[in-house]
Amino acid sequence: MSVTILGIETSCDETAAAVSVDGRTILSDVIFSQAAEHGKFGGVVPEIASRRHCENILETVRLALDEARVTLDDLDGIAVTYAPGLIGALLVGTSFAKGLAMAKNIPLVPVHHIAGHIAANYIAHKELKPPYICLVASGGHSHIIEVKSYTDFSVIGRTRDDAAGEAFDKCARVLGFPYPGGVHVDRAAREGDPERYKLPVPKVTGNEFDLSFSGLKTAVVNIAHNAAQKGEEIDKAGLAASFQKIVSETLVSRTIAAADAYGYKTIALAGGVAANSGVRGLFEKECSERRIRFFMPPLSLCGDNGSMIACQGYYDFINGRRADESLNAAATVDIGGISLSACVNQFLQN
Repeated sequence: MSVTILGIETSCDETAAAVSVDGRTILSDVIFSQAAEHGKFGGVVPEIASRRHCENILETVRLALDEARVTLDDLDGIAVTYAPGLIGALLVGTSFAKGLAMAKNIPLVPVHHIAGHIAANYIAHKELKPPYICLVASGGHSHIIEVKSYTDFSVIGRTRDDAAGEAFDKCARVLGFPYPGGVHVDRAAREGDPERYKLPVPKVTGNEFDLSFSGLKTAVVNIAHNAAQKGEEIDKAGLAASFQKIVSETLVSRTIAAADAYGYKTIALAGGVAANSGVRGLFEKECSERRIRFFMPPLSLCGDNGSMIACQGYYDFINGRRADESLNAAATVDIGGISLSACVNQFLQN
C-alpha cells in the first residue's frame, strides 16, 4: 500500500510544499521565493521572511495539493521542517502543519532540515540507498555526515565558524554582486583565473574532517578593501575563481578523506552549495578517479524545497516518528547523536 505525504518547508525565505508517494515519487512541488525582496537588503531579513510565510503558506499548500490531484483526506501524513532555521520562519510552517494535522486527524511528522537536503538525492537517484557519506553544504550548514540509514545520521565533520554558503554570500557582497550571491560568484569564476590571487587554505586542529571558512572569507574582504583604499581595481573574475577553487578543494578533500577513513565508496552531495559548478565538477572528477560512486541532486533540488521534506517525511513516517500539538520549532538541533524525540522534548522543556 502506497504512502502519500504532504511536505511543508519554511526554514528560511522559501515557502514550499510538495506531495510525495512512497518518498521518491513527487506529485507536486510548489515554491514561493522571497529572494527578490530580500535582495534589496543584501540578505534575508528574518522578520520579513516570517511575514511572507504567513501570507503565502495557505496558497502554497493548496496549490501543492491541487497539482498533485489529492485532497487532505488522501494524505497519510503531514511532514514539516521543525528545525533548524530561522525561528520565526519555522514557527509559521510548524504551526500551520500542526493545525492542519489536528483539524483532519492526520499524523504529523517532524523533519530535520538537513535530513531533508540529504533526501533530495533519493528523488533524483532511485538507486541510492544508505549507508554512505554525504556533504551537506548551504548558507547555514557545512556538515560531513555518515548516513547510516534513512533516519539515522552521524556528524563526522562540520564547520567551526562560517558555512560555505555564507562565505559565498559574503564574497559576493564584497565583489558587488546582488543577493543571492552564490550564483554570481560561480558565473564570474568561470571567466577568471583560479590562480590569480593567493588565498589561505582553511585548516583546523582537533578533527581532521572539520571545516572553517572564516579566514578565507576575511582574506577576500581584505583584498577588496585594500584595493579600494589604494584606488585600484580588483580582478573580480580572478578573485571569484580563486575563492571558489579553495572552497571546492576544501569541501571535496575533507569529504573524500572522511569516506576513506570510514570505509565508504559512495558519496552524496546536498544543499544550496551543491549547485555550484566548481564544487560539482571537482567532486565528479575526484570521485571518478578514485572509483567512488558519486550522487548529487539536480539544480532544482539543491535549494530549499518541499519535495525533500516530503521525501524525508516518508522515511520518518514509516520509521514511526510522530509529533502532536506540543511540537515546537527550534533554531538549532543537531542531526547526529540525538534522537528526534529527545530533541523535541529538550526544546519543549526549555
